[in-house]
Amino acid sequence: MGVQKWLNLDEAKKVNEYEREPVPVSEVKGFKKFVGLVAGEHIAGTEFVIGPLFVIHGVAAADLFLGLLLGNLLATLSWTLICAPAAVKTRLTIFFQLEKICGFNLVSIYNFVNGLLYAVLAAAMIGVSASAIGILFGIKGPGLTSLYPESFSWVLIIVAVGSVIAIVATFGFDMVAKFSSLFAPWMPLIFLAAGLAVLPQLGVTGFDNFWDVANTKIWTGVPLEGQSKYTFWHVMIFAWLCNNAMHIGLSDMSIYRYARKPTYGLASAFGMFIGHFMAWIASGILCALALTEGNSNPSPGEIAYMGAGIAGLICVVVAGWTTANPTIYRAGLATQALFPSMKRWKITVAVGIIAMIMACFPAIVSKLDQYLGLYALVAAPVGAVVLIDIFLFPKIGLISNFAEVAKLKFNFSVALVWILAMIAGYLLYDYFKLDFYFFMAVPSWIIAAVLYVLAAYFQQKVLLKKEIAQHL
Repeated sequence: MGVQKWLNLDEAKKVNEYEREPVPVSEVKGFKKFVGLVAGEHIAGTEFVIGPLFVIHGVAAADLFLGLLLGNLLATLSWTLICAPAAVKTRLTIFFQLEKICGFNLVSIYNFVNGLLYAVLAAAMIGVSASAIGILFGIKGPGLTSLYPESFSWVLIIVAVGSVIAIVATFGFDMVAKFSSLFAPWMPLIFLAAGLAVLPQLGVTGFDNFWDVANTKIWTGVPLEGQSKYTFWHVMIFAWLCNNAMHIGLSDMSIYRYARKPTYGLASAFGMFIGHFMAWIASGILCALALTEGNSNPSPGEIAYMGAGIAGLICVVVAGWTTANPTIYRAGLATQALFPSMKRWKITVAVGIIAMIMACFPAIVSKLDQYLGLYALVAAPVGAVVLIDIFLFPKIGLISNFAEVAKLKFNFSVALVWILAMIAGYLLYDYFKLDFYFFMAVPSWIIAAVLYVLAAYFQQKVLLKKEIAQHL
């Protein structure tokens, strides 16, 4: 029944994802469902891209381990204390909740940008999976620093991989979670085995000399020629905020609205400390070996194959799928909010096709850290607005869901806050000559939170006092 159901379009048409209403209590899911989902999503094919970035940018071994430990702890706490409570309280997607706050016309801009950014992220996953399949068929895929497609055969692989991902995503949260749960248990073992397997080739003979080899041959503290230098702060901030759009940006309200309790946000630890800690370390080891052996531009598939052979390639393929599935699912929800009368499954298929086209250009993979940083700058202020609106406004006498109450299509106070927070973040980035957009996500989030309280107070208490009274 399983495969047949995945390919049965009639089943996809019947799926109700509660895009414009709260998830009913009868549909909430248990903790294990979220463990499988987040582990599958964050033990991803991109770990074979991100782990090597720290090697290429010359992170020192001590900076890497400490930065990953603290950064992933902060990410877990962000999901648990910020995102999951907001999701459980409203049981709404971020897209519909935001529509209540800022109006349909303004949220449409956000949804378009968000859907596009999600499609780009899914495209990166598709590209990573394709690089592994290419090795199975003897087709050379793009390397970690490649920008353009290198063969028509590789493009065909992209189409095949993207089709599977889009089909799974059309069946909604339940199917996406089941798909991730099926593969999540064994993927970490492949990452771990691959990293351990190549350590002897780098000169590691036991625990006693691992740290010496780590400092001299893996995370040497010296970037490759032409690459910028990453420090402890780059590692910690990246580990914390590479998914900031999902936690402090509240995009994962779309996932955790199905959680029985806010504490289910702790499930994110399974993704952070297995995927973003262990897997980044393992893939960094593999990249160091590739560089030592003279491969200056290895693909994710080549890195995995080096450590775990065919099992490594399969792991890359599946890891790309389990991340791209929920990503396209979110993109479908974002885009569906633009066209409420159109079926979500149709939109999800369309988003999948767009992601496939984007995946044909490997620049999306090679510039992944820059893309995620830009996404952080865009999404963080929106998360601050929604969180303040849900939890703070009722306590200080301001009206939550103001656009819904006042019948506004475009809430100018939210638009102003969003624009000013992004501009302020970029100006700080430029003023301090930073090389990492991620450094600006938290300042932008704080600036947006403060500005939104001030702007909403002025709007509700001064400008529209009479109009508000008519609607109350």
